[in-house]
Amino acid sequence: MMNKILFPLVAGLLLLCPEPGLAQGNEGSIQLLDHSTQEPIERARYRYSSQNGSTDNSGVITIEYVENDTLFFSHVGYGEWFVTDSQVRAAFKKGRLFREQRLIAKPVTIIAVRPKPGDVEKIGLDFNDRLSHDAGALLNQSAAVSSIRKSGSYGFDPVLRGYKYDQLNIVVDGLLCSAAGCPNRMDPPTSQIPPNMIEQVEIYKGPHSFRYGTGFGGTIVFESNPVRFSREQDLYGRMSGGFESNGEVYRSEGVVGLRDQTYDLGLFGSFSKGDDYTDGDAVTVPSSFQRASMGGRMGLKLADNQKLTVTATHNNARDTDFPALPMDLRSDKTWLFNAKYERSYQGGDFDNWETGLFASFVDHTMDNLGKDLHPRMLDATTEANTVSYGGRSEGTWVFENGRLYSGIDVRIERAEGERTREFLMGPMAGKTVHDNVWNGGQIAKPGIFGEYYHSFPGFDLIASGRLEYNDARATDLSQDFAAKNPEIEANDINPNFSIGGIKHVSDELSLGLWLGRAQRSGSITERYINSFPVGRDPYEMLGNPALKPEINNQIDLTLAYLTGNTSLDIGIFASLLQDYISSEIDPSLKPAMPSSPGVRRYVNIDDAFMTGFEVIWKQRLFAGLKHQASLAWTYGEDRVRNEPLPEIAPLDFRYTLWGSYLDNTLMPMVTLRHVTAQDRVSTAFGETDTPSFTLLDVGVTYKINKSIGVTAGVKNLFDEAYYEHLNRSIKGQSRPIFAPGRNVYLTLFADMM
Repeated sequence: MMNKILFPLVAGLLLLCPEPGLAQGNEGSIQLLDHSTQEPIERARYRYSSQNGSTDNSGVITIEYVENDTLFFSHVGYGEWFVTDSQVRAAFKKGRLFREQRLIAKPVTIIAVRPKPGDVEKIGLDFNDRLSHDAGALLNQSAAVSSIRKSGSYGFDPVLRGYKYDQLNIVVDGLLCSAAGCPNRMDPPTSQIPPNMIEQVEIYKGPHSFRYGTGFGGTIVFESNPVRFSREQDLYGRMSGGFESNGEVYRSEGVVGLRDQTYDLGLFGSFSKGDDYTDGDAVTVPSSFQRASMGGRMGLKLADNQKLTVTATHNNARDTDFPALPMDLRSDKTWLFNAKYERSYQGGDFDNWETGLFASFVDHTMDNLGKDLHPRMLDATTEANTVSYGGRSEGTWVFENGRLYSGIDVRIERAEGERTREFLMGPMAGKTVHDNVWNGGQIAKPGIFGEYYHSFPGFDLIASGRLEYNDARATDLSQDFAAKNPEIEANDINPNFSIGGIKHVSDELSLGLWLGRAQRSGSITERYINSFPVGRDPYEMLGNPALKPEINNQIDLTLAYLTGNTSLDIGIFASLLQDYISSEIDPSLKPAMPSSPGVRRYVNIDDAFMTGFEVIWKQRLFAGLKHQASLAWTYGEDRVRNEPLPEIAPLDFRYTLWGSYLDNTLMPMVTLRHVTAQDRVSTAFGETDTPSFTLLDVGVTYKINKSIGVTAGVKNLFDEAYYEHLNRSIKGQSRPIFAPGRNVYLTLFADMM
């Protein structure tokens, strides 16, 4: 085991090299950074003598020093401020300037993968998170996010405030997003994102931001590590490796690259493999998995104001257990491509232009050949593939007190697949049947969008809108499906709009009010799935191309309080849902599989309601200690059936206490999580009550120097036997998939990025 961990560490040491020097002379570059997070402040306007412009995507400006002059900045999120001559000279030497963010109480959670020590503004992820094989696991850092789990170790499908699947808009760098190749979503879009290349995740709660698509219930934006250029040729890299005792999970990841003033070329990769784990009752849970990812990125500075970034990623998953499903994942091969061109402008209101193209190709195979079935009635294999491609072009205008984003985009998705059933017993023995999975469903979504920020004295206004055309059709129609659905093609025009205001009551306190309306058409699965058990219960699901678009009318209230040592964020929301897309049992339909209890058809529910809240409290304590408490709760009601909506997570409370000692080289951490029982369940979808549970995790990180360190700890210290409410039950059993019991982990890392 130690050899597998030490090897990437030793390899990482070979990548260490000195940092490039600072700018010299009368002309130099200064990077503007957030004081708390050390993240670049993009699109901040500046004025310095006769020079003016804005910071680029890395927060950098290049100016000529003017003696005894003052540098002025303005930014919607950071206000207006000035930098004196002596501060300008110091910034030339250090290459950096810092600014505290103004208090903006919008319904957004930011998960930072690389926070600085002592960061209290973002949820920090350590190297164990970077080693994860599934980016969906990163989202579980937020109490507002839960995951639907059909496997113990793979394919964590996020649920935000009760919204799931295509109700959430998931994108990478504002562009890329894959479509699940598996009808049962063994490979949700988040599972295809390599966590070791993610710098931060922005979770936009509710229908209040439409720059990146129709965020019906929320938008989750994964942002990759930015391209960074260097004045001198610079070799950089990172390697880390880890081991988890419960399930004998081995993980490794690494990055290596070369950059100078005009290019940044990098290669990245990761590999994870695990076996079955035991839960808190010492019961073995089938959870074997294997996942590898590799890719490359090229950043080119075409000119001082122009940049081109091209990224390619290949993911490969094999032999992964899904005990809650009738099949296991045999192979999942995915290619992701992303290209973006950026150009900045100086001297006018038009500040920046970005244009990008993306494509993803998923080739998925699953079968029941490894299932221990008694009796084995048939052998089944499903081969499916999806293609998703499109583009986006956006311009940015920066005014004295405002900022406007506006552009166009298009996304096209297509899904194809076939299930082969070879009957081994019964009257069909010896026969083979082929089933069309998705009818070759295809959806095209071109749209136009805009988002405007404006600052008034003591008040900020934000408006966001999108108009999207949705064209759905079947390219490989099954005659059986056509007989059950007289309408096959559909065309919708979906308007989306949100407006919000933030009142700055004082320097410490702000209040926000947000009103949003989002309209979403049905997905490929909801429209074209052809009698496959892809829902909450074992019933086969039949698509409905005639579905009406569902509508979310939502209001959010926010409160933010921030001082030098304390921050408090409270968010409350309420949603009135019209034509909510759900399903109901249709007794007139006969299932394709004899073992299925029946067929559900996707339908619209006239009226549904959701509400809830989140609270996050962070504070610096004494003796190098800090703590954070968070609380999230959601209530959902089907007002037609007069019963709870399915798959709503219960109240979730989390508390973390951590410290930083010996000049940030020793960092212990303790985390407590308590989840209440969930007795508001949907009997129409076969849900059952879930008991409460309490977990305690402990860990410590020790940095040998600024680049090398070790992290060790224990998850589920008291070996609690528990399962999440959204965990599915093991196929053929009433017992849900329990989470791992006590789990000891160790990670070694070398980082010189």
